[in-house]
Amino acid sequence: MKYLLIMQINPAVLDALTEEERTAIGEGHGELMKTIQESGEFILTQALADPANSKVVRGGDVPAVTDGPFLEAKEFMGGFYLIDCESEERAVEIAKLIPDTKIKGLAIEIRPVMFSAGADI
Repeated sequence: MKYLLIMQINPAVLDALTEEERTAIGEGHGELMKTIQESGEFILTQALADPANSKVVRGGDVPAVTDGPFLEAKEFMGGFYLIDCESEERAVEIAKLIPDTKIKGLAIEIRPVMFSAGADI
């Protein structure tokens, strides 16, 4: 089954990290990718730009495009891993390997994929 492991980012938490902690996070992501590539569970990963660089198209009679999203939230989706593994339990195990889970104030959301097209490798 495919799962999207969504990295929930809090800029204030990241800004407070030391250079050593940032390096450890980067190295940890490298180790995770190596592990899930070797196991055959890796499909895709993407890092996303800050939401200040976003546009939102809102529905209606005439769709409107605005800067945004400007949500009243401290966290935003900073990136994701798309994986294919045998169970939800394994998806949780993999999510726990993401170094962000070691930092208070950061989180990984695990969401099953209900439909996919074009990313099947």
